[in-house]
Amino acid sequence: MSQLSTHILDTALGKPAVEVAIRLERQIGESWEAIAQGVTDADGRLKDFGEALLAAGRYRLTAEIGQYFAETHRETLYPSAQIDFVITQNGGHYHLPFLISPWSWSTYRGS
Repeated sequence: MSQLSTHILDTALGKPAVEVAIRLERQIGESWEAIAQGVTDADGRLKDFGEALLAAGRYRLTAEIGQYFAETHRETLYPSAQIDFVITQNGGHYHLPFLISPWSWSTYRGS
């Protein structure tokens, strides 16, 4: 089983994005099942997803960044950002951060 963590950095401000809701889903057949959710902390991090240890499979993380930008009084093009990823084998740690601004977002596999 693998572990997962994430964080969100607001690159326009150079600060962590605080209190952003994040949902983790796993693909089961043709549908998606929500398996965990959380909110970023004061450092913009969600260090774990509770008891959710991930077996090999396809997953997606969805960060509700539109609400974050609304609360910081900024217009944005993106109501959410989503990372669709595959864990090919059990074991290891996956750190998948979001780098966001009102007009773009990106990700990478961190450590």
